[in-house]
Amino acid sequence: MNISERISKRVQGIPRSGIRDFFELVQGRDDVISLGVGEPDFCAPWHIREAAIYSLEKGETSYTSNLGLMNLRKSIAGYVEKHFHTQYDPAREILVTVGVSEALDIAFRALLNPGDEVIYHEPCYVSYNPSIYLAYGQAVAIQTKVEDNFSLRAADVEAAITPKSRVLMLNFPTNPTGAIQPADEMEKIAALCVKHDLIVITDEIYSELLYDRAEHTSILAFPGIRERTILMHGFSKAFAMTGFRLGYACAPPELTEAMMKIHQYAMLCAPMTSQVAAIEALENGAPEVERMRKAYERRRNILLSRMDAMGLPCFKPGGAFYAFPDIREFGLTSKQFAMQLLEEEDVAAVPGDAFGKAGEGFLRCCYATDETQLSTALDRIADFVGRLRSR
Repeated sequence: MNISERISKRVQGIPRSGIRDFFELVQGRDDVISLGVGEPDFCAPWHIREAAIYSLEKGETSYTSNLGLMNLRKSIAGYVEKHFHTQYDPAREILVTVGVSEALDIAFRALLNPGDEVIYHEPCYVSYNPSIYLAYGQAVAIQTKVEDNFSLRAADVEAAITPKSRVLMLNFPTNPTGAIQPADEMEKIAALCVKHDLIVITDEIYSELLYDRAEHTSILAFPGIRERTILMHGFSKAFAMTGFRLGYACAPPELTEAMMKIHQYAMLCAPMTSQVAAIEALENGAPEVERMRKAYERRRNILLSRMDAMGLPCFKPGGAFYAFPDIREFGLTSKQFAMQLLEEEDVAAVPGDAFGKAGEGFLRCCYATDETQLSTALDRIADFVGRLRSR
């Protein structure tokens, strides 16, 4: 029996994650400084971990409602109203998921029929295109440019719309560029979504992590959008709770119900321990989020200053915790540059093309790492760039 032939052709048709594939090369190497995986280097704050421990000590280890603990959904509703100025009914419009990744998967599966088109912007998080494909949709990528600060232009969205367009997928601040979307351009995009009757999925997982006193403008701020939008958010990035695997989706009741039907068969519910910890995060976590945000901003500034000193052009990220330096001058592909940097200097960063065609010629460097390690990594990058220029 040839087991490979028994694998679904649709699964055979998706690539491995460009991030995970690359970082398998790093496993077990203590000498490597990683600027790669998009994960906070901070532990989840102690008061959040303590809430999880106390929950376990009390024996809270059962299933919860498919939608999630009601107390958590109430906390989410309050948090979303405060941060996004939009109200959701915790009983019918909030679904707690196993990370934002699950929310994304079940949203596409709930919305798409074979051949429906999803418009999204690249460079982008690696799972968007495969998630669309696995839901039998057609991915339509808009290539954003460094000249436009990697923002999404309404004119490009309008040009991409066809009779088959069903969903617009947004992610601001953006992984991997750290771009934030100008409010005036977002308003035009919102009007297009209303005009062409598009559903919007907006992944705003990095919205708390903003710099230079920048403001985040969600597409939810504009008329006619709430009733056609799924807001996705979670706890991994701002609260440093990646291992808790917890996210949520806020949407009108019909969309929430459709996603819940898939969720109840695929996952049943998110872990109770994580949900209890998340309540503590939302209710009392703001000071720790701000402490971590300030640390990321310091690190971003260090990285940008050093990139400038070595003459490496680097877009100034307004949010998230990634930098996206331009390495096109060296005549290497992103993968070649990243591999040589790893082999010669023991620094790991992600090739830009892992995030779509628009990322070719760039490198994603995650600065959610210790400042001493970050400085050492930047020393090594400077040495590497200097050698490339002298060859």
